[in-house]
Amino acid sequence: MALDPSTMLTLSIALAAAAALYLAVEWRSVGEPSLLLWSAGFATIMIGSTLALLRGIGLLLIGIWFANGLLVVAHWFFLAGVLRFTQVRLSPTWLLVVLVWFALLLLPVGPQWSKVMLMVNSSLVALLTLKASFLLRPHGKSLSVGAVQLRYVLLIHGLFYVAKALIAVMPGTLIDLATFGGLIIQVSLVEGVMAIMLIALSMTGTVRYRREERIARLAARDPLTALYNRRALEVRAMHFFKDVSPAQPGALLLIDIDNFKLVNDLHGHVAGDRLLIALSEMIRTLLPERSLAARLGGDEFVILLSRATSAGVMELGGVLREQFQQFAGKTMPTPQAVTLSIGVNLFDQPPASLAALIEQGDVALYQSKRGGRDSIRFVERPMADLGQ
Repeated sequence: MALDPSTMLTLSIALAAAAALYLAVEWRSVGEPSLLLWSAGFATIMIGSTLALLRGIGLLLIGIWFANGLLVVAHWFFLAGVLRFTQVRLSPTWLLVVLVWFALLLLPVGPQWSKVMLMVNSSLVALLTLKASFLLRPHGKSLSVGAVQLRYVLLIHGLFYVAKALIAVMPGTLIDLATFGGLIIQVSLVEGVMAIMLIALSMTGTVRYRREERIARLAARDPLTALYNRRALEVRAMHFFKDVSPAQPGALLLIDIDNFKLVNDLHGHVAGDRLLIALSEMIRTLLPERSLAARLGGDEFVILLSRATSAGVMELGGVLREQFQQFAGKTMPTPQAVTLSIGVNLFDQPPASLAALIEQGDVALYQSKRGGRDSIRFVERPMADLGQ
């Protein structure tokens, strides 16, 4: 197949249409707005390429400048998609790009203006594309391989248009937009086809990674409180235990709500859920650095503290109990006070397992319940016994 302008434009139309459709279907599936904006960009390229192809075979439906100017609009959509993806806002001065594009439409038609048109058009595309690449820079390692690929594809694509703008003004360069005359025009058509494929693949890979990451994050979280669930805590606890030593002891706090059933019976299960959410927010606020918190299920929570001391545990537990009792008493009054019982397990050696640590903490929690509730009890045995 010859790489003549008509063939390359036909390929561009087919690839852009496929990319636009695929991204739109993905958007319907995952609801990521950036996909819809990128789909609109490829749809715009499809329209512009169709107009250019029709013009090339003698069906002049609209002016030369408009068909080429749609490339700028398409890259505006690409930039808008990256902005939405990275949740960044641009300065209003970037609207000047739109004004410059509209000014292009006022240029008179004629071969003598092809260089000016190509230079300005290429400069605008380069500006938008390089800005999109720059916005993805801080997200390379933190998001995905797809984000890195998209960043570099956009960077190379933008640099190509910088070179294209510079070559356009060089003396002796043949450029005829009306008949696709000149080597630079034909090279641009080939680069455009390759860019469509690479950008589309990078965009879908980027969003797919974010979707999988979101699914994994949701699977690790309790759906009501957004704290870790037990399975996620077990995975993270293994790394947590590696740093435990006599110089850096750890502590497990097993927390249970006293008289929680009264809240559900008197105020309804919605009120009970609100109480669980409130407790999780208190825990999240008071949680020191390098510590973990999870909801084990029902009204039972667990905290893993690093570099723990008895005094520090008592202080944290006391503040948590006081804040919780005040909230519950004001918002959901009950005949018997809704409070917290806490069982504490201090350890200075990595435990055999998280389950063993929780089981030992449960003994202290039971003692707190039997002793009248609303209290903190420690496991009564030497810390060294917890080692493997």
